[in-house]
Amino acid sequence: MVEVKISTEFIKLDSFLKFCGAASLGSEAKMYILDEMVSVNGEVCTQRGKKLYVGDVVEFNGEAYKVV
Repeated sequence: MVEVKISTEFIKLDSFLKFCGAASLGSEAKMYILDEMVSVNGEVCTQRGKKLYVGDVVEFNGEAYKVV
């Protein structure tokens, strides 16, 4: 599991995918989310503006990313 440190209270899902390097563009992150390829805490998430907080786990493309 990859731990990704954020310096704010929360980060939006689409921004998080770019921040951790899973997506290179915002539009790419948006398509992954809308195509139901991303899950947050074990559930598929289609809200690109979903707020992620410390402790949340995002899964994408066989990799898990934990917000720390």
